[in-house]
Amino acid sequence: MRDHAIGPVLRWIGLLGLCAAYLQGGLNKALDLQAAAAEAARFGLPLPMAVAGATIVVELGGSALVLSGRWRWFGALALGVFTLAATLVANRFWEMPPGQARFMTANAFHEHLGLVGAWLLVFLIDRQEAPR
Repeated sequence: MRDHAIGPVLRWIGLLGLCAAYLQGGLNKALDLQAAAAEAARFGLPLPMAVAGATIVVELGGSALVLSGRWRWFGALALGVFTLAATLVANRFWEMPPGQARFMTANAFHEHLGLVGAWLLVFLIDRQEAPR
């Protein structure tokens, strides 16, 4: 493989890595919609079945857009907003008492903020590279 061909391959592999958790999560939720709705209900979200369905669409649809390159910026933006919202709902470490669970939840919160930052970068890069 020539050097000029490696860049696009590595870019796609990097994007696949960013999408991996969303593909896995979206597929698992689609295969067990009741469990996905129960998870939404556990977080106190209204209309848990609708939330589960919307989550599946965002996770799988956003990943498809990112990986296909078609409207990549939109997929990245959708996954970034989704990740930020889900992080604020599911990783509320500041409401937990001190201890191991709080420590692990705080780590998850900040790791997810890193993903939000990565999606913002994918959005910005794609918008800069888009034909004017």
